[in-house]
Amino acid sequence: MTERNPHHRIDPFDLRLFAAVAEAGTITAGARAVHLSLAAASARLQALEQAMGTTLMRRAKTGVTLTDAGRTLLSHAGRLQREMDALHAGMAAHAQGVRSTVRLMCNTAAISEHLPPLLGPFLAAHPQLDIELCELDSLDVLFALRRQRADLGIVADYVATEGLSTRPLCEDRLVAVAPAALARGLPRTLTFAGLLELPFVGLPEEAGLSRFLQARALRHGRDLHHRVRVQGFDALMRLVADGVGVAVVPASTAERLAGPRVRVRPLDDAWAARRLLVCFGAPETLAPGAAALLEALAPR
Repeated sequence: MTERNPHHRIDPFDLRLFAAVAEAGTITAGARAVHLSLAAASARLQALEQAMGTTLMRRAKTGVTLTDAGRTLLSHAGRLQREMDALHAGMAAHAQGVRSTVRLMCNTAAISEHLPPLLGPFLAAHPQLDIELCELDSLDVLFALRRQRADLGIVADYVATEGLSTRPLCEDRLVAVAPAALARGLPRTLTFAGLLELPFVGLPEEAGLSRFLQARALRHGRDLHHRVRVQGFDALMRLVADGVGVAVVPASTAERLAGPRVRVRPLDDAWAARRLLVCFGAPETLAPGAAALLEALAPR
């Protein structure tokens, strides 16, 4: 057993050397492959074994054979080398100004309804930009922006945006949708509290809209009874049409997906009539890609 040297830092080059020796079968050929002298390669391999605290290869006149520990290291060395190559390629693209990523965090209504028709033309016109899109509720979007974990955020205007810059994106009214048979017994205009006696169809629990509606229900001292949760508005609206339950969705979703078996009812709650805002930090701190996306979403 080789005594481990806890102070030795593993150099990625040593892993490359080790892999070259394992592939070539001799230290001499492996050293030649990475442009090292035999003496320098031998010293590096000995230091690597000390760092690992175990023998990695058996040396003989005919060449080297890997120990079990050496085979384990070889599998990791290949993966780490591929990751390093990807890292260098990615950073080279940034250094040459070829590619950048804009981190955009937004609520459910924005990500499902309002952004798709805007992002397509923008990305087509900016092939050097990527967008990292994440769905959060409005409060968590603000939290991410204030900790500089996002470049831009889209929130509903019921949250406090002090300390951030904002631009209006669009109106985003929430409405109730109900199966046609059930809607016959409901008033023309509903309150959210009046829906809480009914079974709901909802989005996943972690979705921004789900968290928002759950918080509103708790203000009435109630919990939402979800018969089922589904991944998207298309499935949700189909289940409402089938009579499974009611739901609260953006008005644009209802206009797009409500068929003859679904009835749309306005909500009489003040929070149901809201605007979506694009939020960001100081304009002068925005990276060029983020500034370009801001102008595409909410031009001055």
